[in-house]
Amino acid sequence: MKNPSFKKHYIFFVQEELPKPEAHLVQSTNAANGAANLGYSAVLVYPDKKLNYINPANLYRPFQPRKIPEELVKYYNLQDKLKVAPLPMPWPIDRFPSKLTNSNTIFAKYYFPFHIFPTTKLVHSRNWNLVKAAIKNGVPAIYEHHHHEDKHFEPEIVRSSLLQLAVTVVDTIRDSMIKNGMPSEKVITLHNGYNRLFMTRQPDKAAEWREKLLINGRSHLVVYAGALQRFKGIDVLIDVAAKMPNVQFACAGGKTTEVEHYQQLAKEKQVDNIIFLGYVLHDQLASLLQAADILAHPHCSGKAATFTSPLKLFDYLASGNPIVATEIPSLMEFKNTQAIAAWCEPDNPTKFAASLKYVLENRPRKIEGYADNIEFVKQFSWENRAAKILSYVDENLRPQLIN
Repeated sequence: MKNPSFKKHYIFFVQEELPKPEAHLVQSTNAANGAANLGYSAVLVYPDKKLNYINPANLYRPFQPRKIPEELVKYYNLQDKLKVAPLPMPWPIDRFPSKLTNSNTIFAKYYFPFHIFPTTKLVHSRNWNLVKAAIKNGVPAIYEHHHHEDKHFEPEIVRSSLLQLAVTVVDTIRDSMIKNGMPSEKVITLHNGYNRLFMTRQPDKAAEWREKLLINGRSHLVVYAGALQRFKGIDVLIDVAAKMPNVQFACAGGKTTEVEHYQQLAKEKQVDNIIFLGYVLHDQLASLLQAADILAHPHCSGKAATFTSPLKLFDYLASGNPIVATEIPSLMEFKNTQAIAAWCEPDNPTKFAASLKYVLENRPRKIEGYADNIEFVKQFSWENRAAKILSYVDENLRPQLIN
């Protein structure tokens, strides 16, 4: 084991290859980016299964933090203070149903104990197996958990002083974590954040989006950004568009199969004023949000509404444009603020359309955005979130500032 003075890295681990258009990966990469922007030696660690890792040297020295590639910078709107360490995952890892070739085993038994933990001051991950491995190897850890699960947390892990904190985004998840064995004093509820680059005004690029999207004489643009799934209210949004034929709707996000599904559904319903753009790189998404007259935050009722984290809400707010949102539990704390221009009940296209019409009439688009939205969201930066999380970590266990 190396001298403790070498323990400097603040490790953020995701168990999926990057980049991918997944909300949890947007969250994880931006959380790491926020910590790096504060001046910590934040390293984003993830698997790399590309076939170019046949060089044995890559397996001998797999942990080599390096400059973040341009592809990830554009995909997730990241800055260059963050370092990355893709770990080689050559054949036959994850190619056969065996514990010995399972990537979880490789991470927990080989890569981290021998190559990463020796220089790690703190681990932060959604991967419970990795958190357990860190604690068993004497490394303090933060566990991030955003969904309801029935699994019970191992007492010897959650009671360890090395498990510094568990973080979730809504109280309903916090309650279920406590029910499943997480000590109440170790779990906090903390919102996601917005990427500070979304605050930069891009009037020329926004104008280009409007010129591209506003067709057939339409002059108003409603934008949705996020996952393309039924519980997110996309089916509802198509029905809303059908009720507002003179307004153009645009949806950014989703996998190719999801985009194709909703394009076909809109066609079957003869709704020609909604377009599905697919995943929009985050360095382009900010200008798209700024191009909108209104940003739509639909959602269906049901179990998912109790834990959906309002990830896109903060990027919406940073754009400065008015927001129409559905009344779901994870958004209710914003009900008495000026952050949302109009509210309506979930599952109701008629009322959502009425809310959009009201906002179009009463909150006209401003090229510079609405100052109250922009000012309100400043408290929710990823940097502020990272600082808040670290305030719960014992001072002697926090990574040192390097910048």
